[in-house]
Amino acid sequence: MNPPRIRRLGRADYLPTLAAMQAFTAQRTPETEDELWIVEHPPVYTLGQAGKPEHVLRDLGIPLVKIDRGGQVTYHGPGQVVIYLLLDLARRKLKIRELVSAIEQAVINLLAEYGISAERREGAPGVYVGGAKIAALGLRIRNGASYHGVSLNIDMDLAPFSAINPCGYPGLPVIQTRDLGIPLTTDEAGERLAQHLLRQLDPTHG
Repeated sequence: MNPPRIRRLGRADYLPTLAAMQAFTAQRTPETEDELWIVEHPPVYTLGQAGKPEHVLRDLGIPLVKIDRGGQVTYHGPGQVVIYLLLDLARRKLKIRELVSAIEQAVINLLAEYGISAERREGAPGVYVGGAKIAALGLRIRNGASYHGVSLNIDMDLAPFSAINPCGYPGLPVIQTRDLGIPLTTDEAGERLAQHLLRQLDPTHG
């Protein structure tokens, strides 16, 4: 089985990227190669399928998009790397819980390279450092294939998080790699995280 192909989308608007993920997944065949998409979005809030609008506390003029992943509301913006995982879970013999764990572990391992101890939180997918959320995670599975993925805060304006209950948790603090002294640009972090994801998906990978 080939490792997922990495596509670098640069900075791309959220809605066209969502439409492209949905189309890619709808058109998959058993032969379609898996892909990881690395992208950075202009400011946007996304609200998951069961998301409650009351978790948006005030209007900052940032668009709010209701989407088809799990989870509540989160924020994407410049200085945050997003990686979308378009995977055939059946072919990879992966259960959804195993995929979530693999994504979280990839982030934990990336941060560990820089001496930062990060952790999971039971019942609240994502990655946390000292109780503050540094990575958010949301997936959708359709016909045995995944899309959506993980966002990691690198060097961004965190203020828009204060206008929401991040992932549905009031007052949840949010942190980024810059605050932890990690000298990675958003592009560099995307490349490093993609490699960690490949290792989690295929332990024989580099």
